[in-house]
Amino acid sequence: MPKVEIITIGDEILIGQIVDTNSAWMAVELNKAGFEVAQITSVHDEASQIAESLDNALERCDIVLFTGGIGPTKDDITKQTLCMYFGTTLVFNQEVYDNIEMLLRNRMRAMNELTRMQAMVPRNCTVIQNPVGTAPITWFEKNDKVVVSMPGVPYEMKNAMRTEVIPRLQKQFKTPAIFHKTMIVQGYPESALAIKIADWENALPPHIHLAYLPNDGIVKLRLSGVSEDGLALEFEINQQAATLTDILGNAIIAFEDSPLEVQIGSLLAIQGKTVSTAESCTGGNIARLISSVAGSSAYFTGSVVAYANEVKSHLLGVSADDIRNYGAVSSQVVEQMAEGVRRLMKTDYAIATSGIAGPSGGTPDKPVGTVWIAVSSASGTSSQLYQFNGNRELITNRTTQTAMLMLRELIA
Repeated sequence: MPKVEIITIGDEILIGQIVDTNSAWMAVELNKAGFEVAQITSVHDEASQIAESLDNALERCDIVLFTGGIGPTKDDITKQTLCMYFGTTLVFNQEVYDNIEMLLRNRMRAMNELTRMQAMVPRNCTVIQNPVGTAPITWFEKNDKVVVSMPGVPYEMKNAMRTEVIPRLQKQFKTPAIFHKTMIVQGYPESALAIKIADWENALPPHIHLAYLPNDGIVKLRLSGVSEDGLALEFEINQQAATLTDILGNAIIAFEDSPLEVQIGSLLAIQGKTVSTAESCTGGNIARLISSVAGSSAYFTGSVVAYANEVKSHLLGVSADDIRNYGAVSSQVVEQMAEGVRRLMKTDYAIATSGIAGPSGGTPDKPVGTVWIAVSSASGTSSQLYQFNGNRELITNRTTQTAMLMLRELIA
């Protein structure tokens, strides 16, 4: 399998100003296309570091993919560094210039000296036009190895990878078929799940591998295989998944790596049902996830972020006496929140959260991490107490994940 190294360039990545999402996306797409990502490296906007990283990458990989450092400003030096590395010079490319001119005209912007410099490209490279940006893609070959430099702007890089880089790499390198199948399991801690499926896992053939990917309340099991015969491999992995289904039954809640909000949306759409949320400690995070799915307006009506007790009482109809007697973090209150928002929004289902995310606010009876979650439907309302560990962000995320699992189970 051809090996690839991804090198991201930019001080902004190394000082944490931006998160390198390019590498993660590229790794997924390359793996799907039959390439092994052997290493991901980030370097400063310094010629010596870029050249050294390229030297090292070419020793261990067949393909090196650069992103970043090819903009029009002085701190973008990748193009000049690659010229020095490959012993060439920059030359004016009329096709690149025409492409830039057309882009600027469409965006109602004028050409200036800096954008004109984008049309200067290394003499001995293959130039690939960038239809969505001013920086062209450059492709070098040396000793049967390939080096590609792409923009760091995510949508420009993704367009280049999908339409040009991966198709060209597949023509040049022989790649095997790779197949992954992910199953999402609930109701088992990772260690208990490993014990449960140990005999099945030990019987897997050598070319099929199992990975455990635990998250709050769920474990993702990913079967992966590599073969020259893609159809046979897919059939074999699906057969293994079917055997696992016989062992785990309904504990498997999905046979693809789809987020809970997508699963919930699909179930609601199939049933023609609707949902709403009432959130205190999660601050609208559940609503954010549900509404992030395209088409969610068909089944998600809205949310009430009832942080203050007055909002719980006046908007959701929670008994003020119950808040005084039991506290806002209680089964009585959270169940009334779920029923109140379902009534207010006129939905088939509702979910509510109330808890202490910290770092302050905890008591001996209700320490930080104490959370009540309720789900409600026409069939009734139920709630569950949880005690989550971690900082405020972790507690919020764990509450959100657990609430989504409870909602999915109710709908399913």
